[in-house]
Amino acid sequence: MSSVASVALTQAVIEIEQHVAADGWNQRTRMFALVPTAELLVSQPRMAAALGLTDEAAQSGGIPSLTSIEQDGLALDQPLDEMLGKMVWPPAVAGCALVIESQMLPPSVEAQIPEGLEGDQLERWVGKHPERQDVRMAVGVLRDGTRQAAIRLRSKDSDMEVLSGPDLVPNLAGALLGTFEE
Repeated sequence: MSSVASVALTQAVIEIEQHVAADGWNQRTRMFALVPTAELLVSQPRMAAALGLTDEAAQSGGIPSLTSIEQDGLALDQPLDEMLGKMVWPPAVAGCALVIESQMLPPSVEAQIPEGLEGDQLERWVGKHPERQDVRMAVGVLRDGTRQAAIRLRSKDSDMEVLSGPDLVPNLAGALLGTFEE
């Protein structure tokens, strides 16, 4: 994993999270393909023009950039792990990013979870808990294993309060990396 790839992915994930945040809360799950901007300019000039991309956009501060392309038509009527298990990316796609909203509880509440609660029952229990936090997670990965996440709490809904880092949502990042396995 190169630091150049890490910087480009960090920039792409933060831009994607801010793009989704502009539409407010209670969003559906959204998936984005990540394509090197320079390659998109060469291989898909019409698409690049429609997106307003230029040669200058291919690099940001000397770092090669990634262009995010939202994927429509996802089968959101099935569990996320099943949907991701069926995904296949063409070679031109260098990575992907997923934005999903969820609820989380602080670690101190873990002992309060009733035994045997799973799936929908657990979701309902968490949804009613007074200490729950609504969160939006944007997680991106590249084929080489580079990963990045950005997390926004509804209670701190500001671009300045978004947390980011490569290890914030490791299970989801791992599942996204699985979409690139042969």
